[in-house]
Amino acid sequence: MDRRIYGGSAAINLILSLLLFSATSALSKKNQIPSSGSGQINSNSVLVALLDSRYTEISELVEKALLLQTLEEAVGRHNITIFAPRNEALERDLDPEFKRFLLEPGNLKSLQTLLMFHIIPNRVGSEQWPEEESGRVKHDTLGSDHVHLINGDGKKMVDSAEIIRPDDLTRPDGLIHGIERLLIPRSVQEDFNRRRSLQSISAVLPEGAPEVDPRTNRLKKKPAPAPAGSPPALPIQSAMAPGPSLAPAPAPGPGGKNHHFDGEAQVKDFIHTLLHYGGYNEMADILVNLTSLATEMGRLVSEGYVLTVLAPNDEAMAKLTADQLSEPGAPEQIVYYHIIPEYQTEESMYNSVRRFGKVKFDTLRFPHKVAAKEADGSVKFGDGERSAYLFDPDIYTDGRISVQGIDGVLFPEVEEIVESVKKPVKKVVQQRRGTSFGLVSLIL
Repeated sequence: MDRRIYGGSAAINLILSLLLFSATSALSKKNQIPSSGSGQINSNSVLVALLDSRYTEISELVEKALLLQTLEEAVGRHNITIFAPRNEALERDLDPEFKRFLLEPGNLKSLQTLLMFHIIPNRVGSEQWPEEESGRVKHDTLGSDHVHLINGDGKKMVDSAEIIRPDDLTRPDGLIHGIERLLIPRSVQEDFNRRRSLQSISAVLPEGAPEVDPRTNRLKKKPAPAPAGSPPALPIQSAMAPGPSLAPAPAPGPGGKNHHFDGEAQVKDFIHTLLHYGGYNEMADILVNLTSLATEMGRLVSEGYVLTVLAPNDEAMAKLTADQLSEPGAPEQIVYYHIIPEYQTEESMYNSVRRFGKVKFDTLRFPHKVAAKEADGSVKFGDGERSAYLFDPDIYTDGRISVQGIDGVLFPEVEEIVESVKKPVKKVVQQRRGTSFGLVSLIL
């Protein structure tokens, strides 16, 4: 009896001991702090500070490179120092082709190598930077490369990048220095150069036969792309249509090749302005209906040329005779003589004649020029009976086309040699039936 009671007590004591040990083990596991090597980080980690910092571009690259787990393990083992480039260094200063190379899925290894090149597996604060006398100090990176810390001319450097924000973010497990530019290891640069050279070899575009420029009868060269708004390379004489007997090329639409201006829309705009202004309906009618000059002007403006139109009013146009307008090409030649291949306003022309006296402007009727001088506080074009005053200034000015209203129709002047006098005599060329409008008659 006593023996059985003793045996039962021993069994009960053993069971109680096992239960107590199990409870103690469970409590110890519950209160156990995770080891630093477990890969878990807290909110005060330098990695969390990086992801929430102003260095958003480098943070996005870290996530795209799938490096968060690797960096968590590194932070669990030791302190780290991160060199974070400013956002502008990755947004605007970085070569777009190199950035595309880094973000390609097949180049994930290169992106990881580049990012780990910015991390040192130990804590290096700004006060631990080498002195100028000690020269460069080499530190290994997480990417099995090494960087050099330099102190010279009062600037702290890491390789070729200047430290612009030393100790910008400090945490118990590391710190972040802001740098001015991206650090690129040699292995990544060589990989990029190798890929780029292979692409250039495999993607050579075939070249056709050389083209001949119909304007100069020479082989076309491939000029460097001109920036938007730059003046045309050819003079306006070469850009004009061959002549009134041939239809000019149609004006290109907006955004066409090598065209930075919508010349067709600008010409339509200034013609509508003439109609709404009043008193210049005849000039608008010649530009649109009797000739194709509106199309020609639109093409010139689209190619970057600027024009100033001396527009005769309706009263002046009414004085033209039927003979002056009936010859082939006569309306075009009249209007060509009223277009100056410059951008002039009333103020600029008046300042020119005030300063230089008599000024001659080139016209689209080559080689004739229109003379201008100051008269009665205004600008007077031409001489004698065929002269005209600047009557309605700045009817239309948009920076490419300027329209100035005048009160007369202008005709070019040529010098005629009179044998009896032996002196050059100026004579106004008038349109005669059966002769070309620009023909010069010599009286012998």
